[in-house]
Amino acid sequence: MAAPKEKTLKNLSGKWVMNKTLSDDTDRILQMQGVGWFMRRLIALATITLTITEYTKDNLTHIDISQVASPGGITTTENFSLDWTYRDHSDRVFGDVKGKSRWVKLGDVDDDEFLKKGWDDLEGEHVQSFVESKGGGWTADQVWGFEDLNDKRYYVRHVVVRKGDDWKLARLVYDYQK
Repeated sequence: MAAPKEKTLKNLSGKWVMNKTLSDDTDRILQMQGVGWFMRRLIALATITLTITEYTKDNLTHIDISQVASPGGITTTENFSLDWTYRDHSDRVFGDVKGKSRWVKLGDVDDDEFLKKGWDDLEGEHVQSFVESKGGGWTADQVWGFEDLNDKRYYVRHVVVRKGDDWKLARLVYDYQK
């Protein structure tokens, strides 16, 4: 289901399911991030559901995400504090990483046009998340927002993963569930 108008980046709470028809294939990105073949196959065949809780505490926006791939029962949790401060995280799929996130205007997003284009709101704030692998040599830069695709509005993430001189792009599209 497309995202209702009341869902914005300041109100993401709810369930979101990856739309694999509209999303780009993630296999090459996952491979670059050191995810093994079997896990990549599980992810490719699974339904990916995000349960998002967004709230403000002490004037700081927090976005907590529980991600489940089913069948398979692969569960990960990510907690974003939008203050552009690095935090360590140990992830079942990606290993030990450090990441930071923030509210950002598209003009302030560094160096990659893919992260800046296609959004239905080019002037407002978006969420940017940047993650560095502690042992894998890769980084992942994401910008989150909403896009109109096939005359419907969707929650979308633009992702750029880099490792050495290599890089991969993906657009991840999510349907709103409730």
